[in-house]
Amino acid sequence: MVQSINLDTLRKDAVHIFHNGFACSESVIYALRKDFELDISDDAIAMSTGFPWGLGGVGCICGAVAGATMCLGFLFGRRTPGDPSITNCHVLTKEFGDAMISKFGSTCCGKLIAGYEDRNSPERKAYCTEIVEAAVTEAAHIICRELGIKEEK
Repeated sequence: MVQSINLDTLRKDAVHIFHNGFACSESVIYALRKDFELDISDDAIAMSTGFPWGLGGVGCICGAVAGATMCLGFLFGRRTPGDPSITNCHVLTKEFGDAMISKFGSTCCGKLIAGYEDRNSPERKAYCTEIVEAAVTEAAHIICRELGIKEEK
């Protein structure tokens, strides 16, 4: 894992892949994996493919939020039943979710994109890009703090 993370590079990586073939959840996982040099397989990206558009269009959880939460779980979650690390993981996930709610008013895709029903509109893409950037940034702040990684801007 890295000793420092450049937040501008992280955001640029997430936006680049978001505009070049990956959806929100996939882009967040891709960028966090790449920039933190996480040992996450492509399977994790594939597992997140159903999240965009709020679970494939249902309007539930925002895919960017889901992707970041998956990375927090990878780093701080439990791997065996009964492992008490679940408590810390939940605290960190709530911190992340609260930060996203503070910025956008919700973590629910349907609420976030209200008024942007055309999935292909430039306005919606711009707004979702802003959410992707915020998700990787907020997750990075938590990861850096918890693992003692230096943030560069």
